Amino acid sequence: MITTLLGKLLPSLNLLAIDPVAFSFLGIEIRWYGIIIALGMFLAVELILKEIERKGFDSDQVMDMIMWAVPIGFIGARLYYVIFEWDYYRENLGEIIAIWQGGIAIYGGVIAGALTAIIYAKRHDMKVSFLADVIMPYLLLAQGIGRWGNFVNQEAHGGPVSESFLRETLHLPNFIVEQMNINGQYYHPTFLYESLWNLLGVGVLLFLRHRHKTLKLGETGLLYLIWYGTGRFFIEGLRTDSLYLGPIRVSQALSLVLVVVGIALLIYRRRQKSDLPYYSDYDYLSKRRAQVKQEKSA
Repeated sequence: MITTLLGKLLPSLNLLAIDPVAFSFLGIEIRWYGIIIALGMFLAVELILKEIERKGFDSDQVMDMIMWAVPIGFIGARLYYVIFEWDYYRENLGEIIAIWQGGIAIYGGVIAGALTAIIYAKRHDMKVSFLADVIMPYLLLAQGIGRWGNFVNQEAHGGPVSESFLRETLHLPNFIVEQMNINGQYYHPTFLYESLWNLLGVGVLLFLRHRHKTLKLGETGLLYLIWYGTGRFFIEGLRTDSLYLGPIRVSQALSLVLVVVGIALLIYRRRQKSDLPYYSDYDYLSKRRAQVKQEKSA
């Protein structure tokens, strides 16, 4: 079990629980939250570029796209959170830019980053469906790692539970159990539920993506919508810090939309675009060379 391994690596000393600040540099606090998110992003980008190169794509061009998508994604994540917490921020306008105090929403980041990537890809004649197939499994990996930043901050947790539920029912290692003890009350470690769901999804998506003649072009990206949306829908129902629009949990509603859209597009593409190549057979470089040759001969 992943949690058992982590329990051995991080024993009862609970080093992460001592202070969310990892260290200070020139008077600036460097927090575990930021380090963990950066680690997830770095690993995801490295794996994306390796797969891009393996498929014969221009990795420099994709890196340029990522350099636009990531910062705009962070802005989107912050704006999404601020919009749905506007009752607070309209009285505290100066805190809107205080992202170091917390307050970002993954859906806002995914939406803003995805739109940026799509616009960039369209402008540079890059195939969006292929890029989605490459990027989405590793985005899910970054999300799975990033949830451990919530663990350090003791946030994004669920409702109250008993200590025995965590220790005897879930069999969680001591360092997680103690971190879920907030002011004397234990809580559902929803960060862990989502992290494990996402990491499992990475394995499933990569297995299906590379399995011979299983997923067609664009379908890995759609499976990301279905997989992440399904897990987030149920996990969001356990959380105590959900963003609301009236009585509706925004992330839960958006998750349901992602699942429905993902399934609908998957069915449509299978029925109406049966000539699409399988990802395992798709070679961008050979396709591009053939296209250039055809353009020159025209």
